[in-house]
Amino acid sequence: MLLVRQLFGSSANSWARALIFFVLAWVVLVYVFVTKLTNSQNQLATSENEINARRINHALQLLEQTKQRNEELKLLIDELMSEQLDKQSALKLVQRLQENDAQNPKLNPGDGEPFGIIAAPAVNHNWDDLQLMDIAGGGGGSRGIASEANVGSAFGGDGNTIPGANAVAGIEPTLEYEFTRRRIQTNIAEIWNYFSSELGKIRKQVSQGSGAANGNADLEEQINQVLVQGAEHKRSLLSDMDRLRQTDGYEAWRHKEAKDLSDLVQRRLNYLQNPSDCQNARKLVCKLNKGCGYGCQLHHVVYCFIVAYATERTLILKSRGWRYHKGGWEEVFLPVSNTCHDAGSTNAYNWPGKPNTQVLVLPIIDSLMPRPPYLPLAVPEDLAPRLKRLHGDPIVWWVGQFLKYLLRPQTPTRDFLLSGMRNLGWEHPIVGVHVRRTDKVGTEAAFHSIEEYMTHVEDYYRTLEINGTAVVRRIFLASDDARVIEEARKKYPQYQIVGDPEVARMAAVSTRYTDTALNGIILDIHLLSLSDYLVCTFSSQVCRVAYEIMQTMYPDASHRFKSLDDIYYYGGQNAHNRRVVIAHKPRTHEDLQLKVGDLVSVAGNHWDGNSKGKNTRTNLGGLFPSFKVEEKVDTAKLPLYNGI
Repeated sequence: MLLVRQLFGSSANSWARALIFFVLAWVVLVYVFVTKLTNSQNQLATSENEINARRINHALQLLEQTKQRNEELKLLIDELMSEQLDKQSALKLVQRLQENDAQNPKLNPGDGEPFGIIAAPAVNHNWDDLQLMDIAGGGGGSRGIASEANVGSAFGGDGNTIPGANAVAGIEPTLEYEFTRRRIQTNIAEIWNYFSSELGKIRKQVSQGSGAANGNADLEEQINQVLVQGAEHKRSLLSDMDRLRQTDGYEAWRHKEAKDLSDLVQRRLNYLQNPSDCQNARKLVCKLNKGCGYGCQLHHVVYCFIVAYATERTLILKSRGWRYHKGGWEEVFLPVSNTCHDAGSTNAYNWPGKPNTQVLVLPIIDSLMPRPPYLPLAVPEDLAPRLKRLHGDPIVWWVGQFLKYLLRPQTPTRDFLLSGMRNLGWEHPIVGVHVRRTDKVGTEAAFHSIEEYMTHVEDYYRTLEINGTAVVRRIFLASDDARVIEEARKKYPQYQIVGDPEVARMAAVSTRYTDTALNGIILDIHLLSLSDYLVCTFSSQVCRVAYEIMQTMYPDASHRFKSLDDIYYYGGQNAHNRRVVIAHKPRTHEDLQLKVGDLVSVAGNHWDGNSKGKNTRTNLGGLFPSFKVEEKVDTAKLPLYNGI
């Protein structure tokens, strides 16, 4: 107390009092600051804990959502792999994948994250699931390709892949990959052709040979077992190749590329056929009434259209008095032009005319002189790199695009086709079988029994069932002989034979050129083109037209056929050349000598592992192993139609 009095009671100690007050104030401030800091840190820690807790909860919710999506996707994929995916589920799968992409923007190519494609669901459709593709796969640029999910799959099940435009964006394959994949598939068939043919010859010799009967019978049975086992092995390999196509990550690109290419060509044709000034437009006149059947006349019009495209002339189709329908083309199909329907009053000149000739009249392809380089089997040079990568036979795709534009039905024709499909009970899977008889047999083609056709139908269905999946065996049988349909139904009761004997009767020579017969052949071609697989004779133009139209419904349907006679050809075509990739020394006097790089002008395939042709280097003809050559795609410089 004394010290306090001295400090506060004496003026001399005023400085000491001030110091003490200062120290006490400083202590109080330090205490308050430390207290506040401690509280703040506690609050901050609490806040951070709450934030972390919320983040963890959010992450757990995301993981749970991802788990649910993955479970849903797994169920859909399991359905896909078991070939039970329906159309609604396929759309749900695509939607789910797109939602995942939207919610996970990092999962894109180039971001360093995993990337994949869900491939081909197998779909079983009734006829009313099918879109009527304007007979040739649709008049619009993308409708034919978009129908692929509806028209079925040859080897991956009874349906086909989701259209690439709706699938997850994919990466692009190299030309080498696509070419090699298709070559392997072709060579699987060729090696089977060879061994089955050779073993068949040996079996025949054994069965006809003399000696111990039991020994020969045992050997013949062993050969039969080898053939059975080999056929199953071949089917397994073809099934594996189709599964590779579906799952290699490029299927979305194939669909998109096919759609883009088709859209491009359809835009060019639409531009060519609808000039803004018809009076001054350059025109090419084509007369429909060539003296031949319906398929031949379609190919005649396509040839005219190709020349029109190459010369940048609007095609004028003269069809009044058509032998199939007197009212003309425009009463059955849409007009080839909306703005330019006749050649006008300008003088017309015959081929080849002059560069300034406004109206040019084209003869039939057999009489065309001089012959331009852009006739089939050539494809446009500007499209060739893309077509070589996309398609196994570019010229078939190219011809198919012209048919796609030409065969757009008028409303009555469309209604007739829909009614015909409904009445026949159209369903997938289905193999289209075309048996040409009457005037063809003995003149342009040999006779082939129904058993020959059904051998390949059976092989197709066994390939579908290689993995244990049972399917309804169904064929659409078209013929110009009604007895063929009746014969097939008696001999193959285990098959659903879809066909109309009345249509076949109307296709006979005596009644062929009538409106009823025309409707019948249009329906036959349409349904053949919608089939999953085609068994026919390529000597028939009807079969080749169906095969060409089929190309507008898939990215690549070049392998979806079996011809009992010819390889694909286009009447009046330029040389069909193949390039030698493996040298060949003659085995017999019938064989060709081949060097790598030689060009062989191909005449046909014997379907026994050997083809026939002429070596353009030696000018000698003969046989050669089919697998030792590859297609040489011919190209021609054609207008680019810039800006279209």
